[in-house]
Amino acid sequence: MRALLETAGEVLAIESRTTRFATLIEETVSGALVSAPSDREATVLVRVEHDRRPFDVAGWNAVARDAWCHDGVVVMRDVCTSGFDLRFRNRGRQAEFTYRWRPPARTRFAALALAARSRLLARAVLLQYPALWWASTRGRVPVHASAFTGGGVTPLVSGASGVGKSTLLSTELEGDGRAVSDNLCAGDGEAVWGVVEPMRLEGAGGRRMPHGRRETQLPGRVGELEPDCVVVLQRDGHTSRRVQRCDAGTAARALISNTYMAGELRRYWGFAAALSAGSGIGPAHPPIVEVSATFAQRLPCFEVVLSNGQGVRLGQLLGSKEATWI
Repeated sequence: MRALLETAGEVLAIESRTTRFATLIEETVSGALVSAPSDREATVLVRVEHDRRPFDVAGWNAVARDAWCHDGVVVMRDVCTSGFDLRFRNRGRQAEFTYRWRPPARTRFAALALAARSRLLARAVLLQYPALWWASTRGRVPVHASAFTGGGVTPLVSGASGVGKSTLLSTELEGDGRAVSDNLCAGDGEAVWGVVEPMRLEGAGGRRMPHGRRETQLPGRVGELEPDCVVVLQRDGHTSRRVQRCDAGTAARALISNTYMAGELRRYWGFAAALSAGSGIGPAHPPIVEVSATFAQRLPCFEVVLSNGQGVRLGQLLGSKEATWI
């Protein structure tokens, strides 16, 4: 397969020599792949080779356990325990990520025992992590949040995993809402760019995923949005709902902590640090704190508490008399 994908503000040119991983890539991006030429130049090349030989690292410098570098080229073995070996090269305006499927016995066994986990790891390593890391060299950082338009507002919604962001987003999209992503995006303090992935919801009809959820396509996807407020989403067991202003520090703390707690990013930090250490480019650690603080200081911030089982349109709620914008 050969196709293009716009994600995290980057343009990925994807090449896969194997049908198995071409299928995995296609289901990951939920129809967002394009085969026609883009009006934007590809910034990241992702190549999955059929070759099963190890990358040659003889005489290279060790970066970490199972990671080596030489003249800015980085090789990582069984990267993030995904089963893939990775070679990274910086081509100037384009980052090149080449993968070979070479799982050691322990990783192969884990893939058989935990199929859904293995699939999510492969998706992250092949598509999401390369795009996020290259975006971080251009001032965009991972943010575990969702941004959408609906009810006349464009909130950046942060909440702990399992609080119901995906369910809330699905309700908005049933109307006239448009979203950059389900749970994960890249942001620079002014705008956010979605990381393309399927939505995962209870009761959906697609592939079974952890925590009792199933996958479905995200409708109404847009590549970029500029939020006009930050929302810290919480749930409790009471019947009432609350919408109130919160200070910038509280909102920034939520954006930061929820990003670091996110399961989708659990292995990203080591991936990014090893690439930065071996290549000599990009931040060793993306400025999550600074970007989160910029969002919170620039925009009005709200704390929204929803009761369990309560369906609500967040856009309407923020536009109601319960929300005070000044």
